[in-house]
Amino acid sequence: MDFPSAIIYLIPILAVWAGFGFVWFTKPKNNHNIKLLLAFSGAFLLSLTFFELLPEVYHGHEPKTIALFILGGILLQVFLEFFSKGAEHGHMHVQLKENKFPSLLFLSLSIHALVEGVPIHGNDSILYGIIIHKIPIAIILSIFLINSKMKLTTTLLFIGAFSLMTPLGSYISTSQIVANYGHLLTALAIGVFFHISTIILFESAQGHAFNLRKLVVIILGIGIAYLV
Repeated sequence: MDFPSAIIYLIPILAVWAGFGFVWFTKPKNNHNIKLLLAFSGAFLLSLTFFELLPEVYHGHEPKTIALFILGGILLQVFLEFFSKGAEHGHMHVQLKENKFPSLLFLSLSIHALVEGVPIHGNDSILYGIIIHKIPIAIILSIFLINSKMKLTTTLLFIGAFSLMTPLGSYISTSQIVANYGHLLTALAIGVFFHISTIILFESAQGHAFNLRKLVVIILGIGIAYLV
């Protein structure tokens, strides 16, 4: 299914606000099911990266250059997590100051969201992956922000501005200047996807226990990505 350009820009925004709305109205206490959704999203996004983005980005381009930018994406995400403390894959260990906008958290999440918006344009499968990734992240981020001591207006400003970053990345990727380097930016995004997806998937369960439900949702994510 080919989405109109306006829908491509709108859906990531709605995904973030859907996550926030879910938290605001339901006030979830148990985040176990959210973690399962996060595991599914990690498997789905990683699989789409293998099935869709990797073959496309290597086709007709210098393999070592592409590999270098993929590694650069992994390192970029590692660097961003010094400031976000792992919020991109469901960890929230940031200490917020009362009524102060968390600038470093916002900046790191925004750069991440900008990069992940690059390969969306013209690839509807990746759009599905980003949406499924964004919803549980938005839920976890919203729980954290709402439970913090920030004013509601500051929280809404954070969520609103963050929701615009992925569409902005998609829009920037369509400009003529950037489009000439689109394959390199896509390789960078692949590295980011690799890092966050593998962290989500291969983190040890609590007590290093085998988690059958998590394994099932991971297999389900891979299977659905294959069929998309």
